[in-house]
This record gives sequence, C-alpha cells and structure tokens, in this order.
Amino acid sequence: MTHHPDAGLRQILAAIESDRASLMDAARPEAMKRLAERGRLSARTRIERLVGSGTFDEIGALASTEPEAGKPHPRQTSPADGVVTGTARIDGRPVAIVSQDFSVFGGSIGRLGSAKTQRMLKIAVRRGIPLVLMLDGGGHRIQDGQNSRHFAHANGTFHDFARASGWVPMVSLILGAGFAGPTNYAALSDFVVMVRGQSVMGLAGPALVKAGIGEETDSETLGGAEVQVDKQGLADLGVNSEDEALAAARRFLSYLPGNARQPLPFVATDDPVARGDEALLDVVPASTRRAYDMRKVISGIADVGSLFELKPTFSANIITTFARLGGRPVGIIANQPLRIGGILDANACEKGAHFIALCDAFGLPLVSLIDVPGFYIGSAAERTTLGRRSAKLIFEWGHASVPRVSVIIRKGFGLGYFAMNGGRAFDADACFAWPSAQICAMSIEGAIDVAFRKDYMAAADPQARRQEMIEETRGQTASIHAAEGFGVDDVIDPRATRRRIIEVLDQAPPRREPDHPPKFRSIAPI
Repeated sequence: MTHHPDAGLRQILAAIESDRASLMDAARPEAMKRLAERGRLSARTRIERLVGSGTFDEIGALASTEPEAGKPHPRQTSPADGVVTGTARIDGRPVAIVSQDFSVFGGSIGRLGSAKTQRMLKIAVRRGIPLVLMLDGGGHRIQDGQNSRHFAHANGTFHDFARASGWVPMVSLILGAGFAGPTNYAALSDFVVMVRGQSVMGLAGPALVKAGIGEETDSETLGGAEVQVDKQGLADLGVNSEDEALAAARRFLSYLPGNARQPLPFVATDDPVARGDEALLDVVPASTRRAYDMRKVISGIADVGSLFELKPTFSANIITTFARLGGRPVGIIANQPLRIGGILDANACEKGAHFIALCDAFGLPLVSLIDVPGFYIGSAAERTTLGRRSAKLIFEWGHASVPRVSVIIRKGFGLGYFAMNGGRAFDADACFAWPSAQICAMSIEGAIDVAFRKDYMAAADPQARRQEMIEETRGQTASIHAAEGFGVDDVIDPRATRRRIIEVLDQAPPRREPDHPPKFRSIAPI
C-alpha cells in the first residue's frame, strides 16, 4: 500500500497497521490451512508457544523486496521474506528469535530473510542474550535466482555464528525440513532438537542428491532423527512433538546464563546439602566384571529432579548431563558401565569434549564420575581415527577454566583415566575416590598377560598362577594406595559425595586466570 505524504499521522499509522495485519496468520487462511494439513504450526504460533503471549516484539515484519510492475507486491507473496524475527522473554529473561516460515517458498532463505537472520545474530551478540532458531525450510531460495552478482555478495551470517559461539547460548529446533543452510546453523549451535518422524537434516535434500550424484534416497533415510540424533549425534535430543521441543529449549536455557560474562542462574532448593543417599552404598557390584547404571550414582548426588541429559541416545557409553548441586547448575560427565563397559571410543570422546567446551564457555563447573577401563583398541578403533579424536577430550580438559571435581567410582585405567580428569591430570579442584575405586596403568588381566605370560605358563597350574598374579596386582590398585600416594585428595564414603562436591564448589572461584603462554589461540585436534 502506498502512503500519501499529505496524510495525517493517524491515517498513515492505520495504513501501516493494515499492511501489517495482512501479513499475520489470520489474514492468510489458505497458507495456514496447508500448514495444518501437514500437521505443522505456523512460525508465529511456534514463537507464542515458546515464549508465551505478550512478550514477542517482531523485527522486520514489513520487509520486502522492491515491487515489480504488473506483479503482486512481494510483501504479499513473500511475507516477512519467509522468516519471523524479533526479541522476547523466556522465564523473564530476554532472547533473540528466528522462526522460519514454511508457508513462504517452503521456508527457503531469501536475500532479506538472510539479512534478518544475521540481524538477530548481531542483536544477540551486542546485547548478550541467547539466540533461539526454529528451523523449518531449505537453504538458498532458488526462486531468487543463481545470479553471481547477488549470490557472491554473501552476508556474514556464518562469520557471526562462529563469533557468537561461546558468548551467547544458541539453540536450534529442527521442526521440519532442515537441509542445507539450516543444517549448518544447527551444527554451529549449542543445543539441537529434532522431532521424530517430522524433522530432517542434511547438507542436501533427496532431490538435490539425486540431481548431483544420482543417488535415490528419501528424507528420513538421509537425515531423520534416527540418523542425526541416535547414530551421528549431530542433534542432541530427539523428541515426539513440537511442544516437547519447545520445552526442551526452555529447559536447556534455564541452566545457562544469558552470556558468558553473566553469573550462573541459581535456583532455590530444599534438597539438603548433606543428604546422604543410602542407595549409593549398594550401586557398585563387588565384581568388576558386573555392570551397573551410572545414572543411579548421578541421581543420588544431584538435586532431586534437576537432571537434563544431552545426547542420551548417542554414544551411550558416556553420559553428559546438566544438573544442579545445591541450586547451582553444573555439568556432569560420566562413564556408563552398562554400555561396552564405559570404554572411551571415538564418539564418546567427541561427545565428552563438546560438553566440556559448552560448560566451560558458560561457566558451569564440571563434575567427572569415573569408571573407565581405558580407550577402545584394535583395528576398528584405529579406523575411527581414535588417536586424534581422543585428543579432543584431553584438549578440552586442558583448556577448561571452571571449577572441576573428579570422583573415581570404580575403574580408573590407563590413559582413559587421564582423559576423564582423574587424579592430578588436569589440576582438578578436588579429586575423590570411593572405596570401590581401582587405579592402574591398564587392565589388570591384560597387563598380566602381556608382561608375565611366560612366568605363569611355567607354573604347574598356569591358570591358577595367572589368577593369583591378578589378585596380587589388584591389591596394589586399591583406592587406599592412591590416597597414600596422594594421587587423590581423599577416599570418601559414597554417601558424602554430594556434600563434598558442593563444599568444594562453594569455595572455588568461578574462573581461573589464564595461565597459557601469550599465544593467539590453540589448535584443536579436529
């Protein structure tokens, strides 16, 4: 609509508001009907369900390209250029929001839509507030053409994503198609959620894959939640509905400050600091060959109801979970004996390394619960480039500046013990051991077989002698010997674990001063 310059302010305002109303969901019944037929919510409805009504202030609702003679106004054919952006509040705290609109050219990224996304990134960075992206669309909008004069003039969205990392929390909710650009947005985010049976991700969709390399596939096989959440770990969580995805975003943000310089968001709790869970005395089996669920240990230590696990279905041999201790948000990283004995393989190392970096960036203390038989070995392990990927876990511990507490629950074997921040490996603020802990350079059975096979094979009863040597060596690995050598600070009653950790965190400064040489950056072993 053209606004006449001689019109009064009230007339102009009314005309602008009429324009704005024509772009809202209620004025686009056919588009909303098509979304409903797909079982999808509109971009604005998603925002309302995330933040609650009344807090969202939209930015760029009237954005549109220059109209062409004889054609409908772009504002009507491409409302908001396919992406709804603005600021709002979640639990009273400000956030920046980007919500792709699938009803506009399938949620593809137009020139102004891309500029709006970048604008929200800049707002998030400048104001120091989290960014939430609700993604439901493809990459570059093909209808905008392939003209190199326009496409080569790419804006700095990915540059801004990279610079925002570690400064403000970034969340990506994949709520439908998420091929191409949205996949990279997600990969650069701190928390990614997919809806099972609805969300897909990947660098190219089935049509482009077929055109490019001739491969016949479908969206779910290519990049559904079973692939990207459970097998690849590109996404952190797979849920069953959009409402669950929105709730997960709110829960994730509740553990983090608005930016890296803000204090942690404590919550009031009536869970006593000195609560000693009697069940912890019976969690660890007497036999080191028997498995147990490390989640029972975590639940016995953390504030009641405070656990929020990241990547629970990916590389389940390691657990990475947010929790609260005395109301303080913390990150807990723990080996899971129920899955391949809690051994560290390539995926576990990358999962753990990313979690350490996330917690360290936003100031969450780290608690390591150790029951690790070592690193995965053999030709299959080497084919995963474990030698380099295992170093990522070590690299992140070496750079972490937040308070760190380690507790050896049972096995602390070999380099895996170091990689879980055992003992004095990375100058933990405290290192405790349970009475059940065993600490040694490698698997006891393996060590005997490698170093003393000739000795026990020469005995009258080789297997009896072998078992005798194993038991003799096991006696040297007990937690009491680690305490005698001052490799741990104390051997503690499992029931005191919660209290001891909270007391350390109450006393430790929130950050350590950098002690690195005067370099510009470290080089991650990627």
